[in-house]
Amino acid sequence: MQNVYNFIVKELGLKKDEAVVVAVSGGPDSMALLHIMSKIKDDLNIKVICAHVNHNVRIESDDEKIFVEKFCKQNGIMFEYMKIMNYGDDNFHNEARTKRYDYFYSILKKYNSKYLMTAHHGDDLMETILMRIVRGSTLKGYSGFSKIVKLDDYTIIRPLIEVTKKDILEYNEKNNIAFVLDKSNEKDVYTRNRFRKYILPVLKKEDINVHKKFYKFSKTLIEYNNYIEKQVASKINEIYINNELDIRKFMLEEHVIGMKIIYYILEHIYQDDLMLITDNHAEMIYNMILNKKPNINIYLPNNIVAKKTYNKVSFVDNNNDDLAYEIEINEYVSLPNGKNIKVIDNTLENSNNICRLNSNEVTLPLHVRSRAYGDKMILKGMNKHKKINDIFIDEKISIEKRNTWPIVIDSKGEIIWLPGLKKSKYDLTNSDNCDIILKYY
Repeated sequence: MQNVYNFIVKELGLKKDEAVVVAVSGGPDSMALLHIMSKIKDDLNIKVICAHVNHNVRIESDDEKIFVEKFCKQNGIMFEYMKIMNYGDDNFHNEARTKRYDYFYSILKKYNSKYLMTAHHGDDLMETILMRIVRGSTLKGYSGFSKIVKLDDYTIIRPLIEVTKKDILEYNEKNNIAFVLDKSNEKDVYTRNRFRKYILPVLKKEDINVHKKFYKFSKTLIEYNNYIEKQVASKINEIYINNELDIRKFMLEEHVIGMKIIYYILEHIYQDDLMLITDNHAEMIYNMILNKKPNINIYLPNNIVAKKTYNKVSFVDNNNDDLAYEIEINEYVSLPNGKNIKVIDNTLENSNNICRLNSNEVTLPLHVRSRAYGDKMILKGMNKHKKINDIFIDEKISIEKRNTWPIVIDSKGEIIWLPGLKKSKYDLTNSDNCDIILKYY
């Protein structure tokens, strides 16, 4: 961890009395970073502000606030705290992140600070890159995240990006640094957890320093992406004006530039939420532009709709039009029909709005999508398939509602649940050994 200390002290250029805000959850990574900053503040005579956010979704969160605050008092670090009291109907992760960074920004302003430090480390970078390669992403998305991100009026610093989780845990043990653990980090239902538990150990077995290769890969992609973006920047203002893409001008460009323009638009819409975007989304938009039909809509994550209207394509908030979609289920999904699917820990409810699964019997990750031609499923208690369209007819679901009704599938395309209507053979009873519970509401 000496290289982390040297980077902050010798390369970052912090000045006397400068204020640095550190985002701290209380986990091993952020507590290691906070401990390092507690030493550096005395060496450089700077101010360190700990910013802690209680997302208010786990019962342990209040205790974690007390734990972090106590560390700050013992080490002469200023402590700032926010508890999120409620959430809207947006994607949970996206909304939580937005609230979190809005809060961090307010603390930066309060202390007139130019630096926000987060504890993302080398393993986090590897996981992010691998997840985006598997799902598909943009060139910028494939790079993961940067060590230094300069925004308009502050800079995000990730000092731990070149060290591993093992390095951090060894540092904590050596320095007797206490930390808290989030039990949800062990659940296989979350994609990142599966990469962390099963993929990274194999790569590290091949090369203990594989994280350094990923960091170099990330920097190389960022460098190439920056060059291509300069080329696109010279054209974008003529093709994409006031959130509208001019199809006639767009079609004059080569495919590689056209795709980069689409990526450019998506990157600016989703910014640090690029994990939600895959190369399939970009290809869908490009094919929509080529399509001879004058009016087409495509549903994108976070309730964004790409709307083609004759020679223009605009990107707007979803207004529940009849749209085709497919979204990976992590913790929370906001659906086009105004409903939601959420991963929950427990419930006594056993209606068709609840689905209990065993991860050994389905192929993760799970997805939710709109209906497709020929869809059929094996209903619970039956030994043969039944067409989804026949179920809609039996349940008297209108044509309009059928187009956006959610269908939950596994990664092999097997339909495992028709939320609110029917359960499949994969659904388990309350007494069965289930490790995934989904709620539709």
